[in-house]
Amino acid sequence: MELLGFQERAASQIADRFTTYSSDPLLVSRTTNVPFLQTLVSITGSGKTLMLADAISQMRDGMPIAPVVLWISKGRVVVSQTFENLSSGKYADNLSGFTVMPLLEVSPDHLTSEDTPLLLVATVGKFAVEDTASDDRKVYRAQLDLAEESLWDQLKKRQTAKGLRRPLVIIYDEGHNLSDLQSERLLELAPDALIVASATLTLPPKLTNVMNRLRNDKGWTDEDFSTAVSSRKVVQSGLVKERISIDGYITPMEPAIDNLLNDMIAAQKIASDLKLPFTPKAIYVCTTNTVDGMSIAEDMKRPFRERQARPILVWRHLVEVAKIKPEKIAVYSQLKFSKDYPKPTDMRLFDGGEKDYSRFISEKFEHIIFNLSLQEGWDDPAVGFAYIDKEMASARQITQVVGRVLRQPGATHYSDPILNTAHFHIRTDEKGVFDDILHDLRKDLAAEHPSITVVVKDENSRGRRDRIEADPPRTIPTVGIESSRAQPPIARIVDGIMDFRGGDSNTVGQGSRMQVLQKIGEDTESHFEWIEVEHSNRVSARSVFRREIQRSYPGGLRRAGGPVNLVDIENPKFDAMIELSSPAADHIRQKAREVVSAYIQYSVIFQNDVDSPYSVGPIAIDPTASEEFKRALHSKYSGLNSLEVKFARALDRTQRVWARNPVGSGYSLPLLHEGQAYWPDFLVWVDKAVIVIDTKGDHLLVEAAASKLFEIDGAETGKRVILRLVSEGHVDISGGTVHKRSKNGYTVWSWKNGRLHPTHCETEREAVDVVLSL
Repeated sequence: MELLGFQERAASQIADRFTTYSSDPLLVSRTTNVPFLQTLVSITGSGKTLMLADAISQMRDGMPIAPVVLWISKGRVVVSQTFENLSSGKYADNLSGFTVMPLLEVSPDHLTSEDTPLLLVATVGKFAVEDTASDDRKVYRAQLDLAEESLWDQLKKRQTAKGLRRPLVIIYDEGHNLSDLQSERLLELAPDALIVASATLTLPPKLTNVMNRLRNDKGWTDEDFSTAVSSRKVVQSGLVKERISIDGYITPMEPAIDNLLNDMIAAQKIASDLKLPFTPKAIYVCTTNTVDGMSIAEDMKRPFRERQARPILVWRHLVEVAKIKPEKIAVYSQLKFSKDYPKPTDMRLFDGGEKDYSRFISEKFEHIIFNLSLQEGWDDPAVGFAYIDKEMASARQITQVVGRVLRQPGATHYSDPILNTAHFHIRTDEKGVFDDILHDLRKDLAAEHPSITVVVKDENSRGRRDRIEADPPRTIPTVGIESSRAQPPIARIVDGIMDFRGGDSNTVGQGSRMQVLQKIGEDTESHFEWIEVEHSNRVSARSVFRREIQRSYPGGLRRAGGPVNLVDIENPKFDAMIELSSPAADHIRQKAREVVSAYIQYSVIFQNDVDSPYSVGPIAIDPTASEEFKRALHSKYSGLNSLEVKFARALDRTQRVWARNPVGSGYSLPLLHEGQAYWPDFLVWVDKAVIVIDTKGDHLLVEAAASKLFEIDGAETGKRVILRLVSEGHVDISGGTVHKRSKNGYTVWSWKNGRLHPTHCETEREAVDVVLSL
């Protein structure tokens, strides 16, 4: 799977930091390194597994011998999904050449291989025990039919047939579960690197010594320990939802669920009308065998219709009142029944925990009733609605459930905000309880999901609209990239790539050295010493070329096509195997950068009058903090910053129809020099054109290829699409640098006579007049 720009940057930062550290590592003892330590901090749904897999692949490429990777997590469900994704699923291509297997299936031959990288997947329960002699811990016992040593001891040695100790990289997924005991066990393996990933992270005290050595002897700062992924970038990518809606209830269960179902039915209809390949789903989170308001277990020796366990009451309401077919409902919890009063035959109960997980995910349920045991590892982006019962209603528990509803189906935002929102209906006992939960929840969400809008509704604001339709409907032509003229110059560049399949000296790295531990002497008098190994693993020229394209044109490979699509990537000379630090690799990288430059130079941004135009859809607002407008397509907007509010008011005083354009789900223009989408702030319909306006466009002005964005070709029929940028203050640009001459007024940027033209305006009204002039 191709990485998005922020994913590639995170993976490369981890790999580059490891390579730098590995060239001169600290020592604990003569034979043990202080491990490279890194945390990957990124919100749920951002693609942590993909980033880690790519980082491992890059780290492997720079190592002198094939590494062993131990990939661990707490939950069996998480581990099972990780194994499937890395071995044969969507991330398998990102670990090309790796042998991926469960930890307990590894044999001595796998660990002694010098050429084949090995990735072992396991739960922490396989080794995180106080008593390593415990009979139920196979990892600490010798498998006499395979080896005289335990698997744990073999992992410690990981010695090749030539006596070299293989590098060990440990990946700890869902890192908020990392404990002192687990850290102690992992450090026993003398890893070369320990990488911990989580949405939120606090490292256990056991790693303090490692961190102190790196701080004191390497001068590391807090930033050096962490690779943080921008929440804003993740939201804009479409991987997660844009908005969290929290509806609080101090009522019986039934009204809360009814409101959820009404919203869900609306979302399902919209998804169907848009012909989307998914149906929005709902989860219901509650305790399992207790009665409402009581902590004691319910008497299960009662007829089903008299039972008061929360999953049963939810199930009955869905089936008997909402008339939902039982086959669409799953109950994933250890709900208990007696032989005299069994469950209904049509209730789909999964009470075997992780043993039932594969059976559960094999069916397409639209309603899932469960307790918190399902929250880690279960991943269904179609889930957009959640009911949380009062027994589960703590801010921490709700925040954990948020992650299960945050992923965005199709990894794209849609034209209707109801499909880009995680909807939560939370039932509590009294208003004060909900207010306390909300206070803590806002803090948690602000820390963990800072770029996601949070809207709260209660009995006072529930009737207010938070979704406004466009009235009257309006359209605007789409804009894309036309790159046919770039194909011939790119072909010439590719023809000029040298063929290194002969494996001459140019394919060998120069000055690339790493230290590895080698066994010296006979078995009776052997000892270990660090030796320098000059060569790294060989990788294909194709891999080097594609990665440099990705770095030079982030986002292009996965979303918008981009320069790699104009290259015959199956050309046999890309099969050449080269070292990353070799002259051959430098040559390949240079040619990749030339391809990107040619793509940008010869491609054009054009108005597409053939395909269906973009139709302005509904917009989401905060009903408690919105402002009304008279001439806008939507009667209200919220979430505007101070400059946008001023500009919106000035637009509304004109006689033009206009609209606020939402980031992520609205109308976008392609940034040719970045391979990404760009969402202007406002759309205005004038007689012969639609003007798209951005009021924070300074960053576009300094880009070398910014002029491409203004030169929108096409418009042979219908309205032209014209771009205007607005900067605060008196601003101009020279030598590729933006200069602010004063803080007064505004500067409107347009494209005239083949160059950017600034016009200084004293007021926002004057700026709007200049923006709308053709």
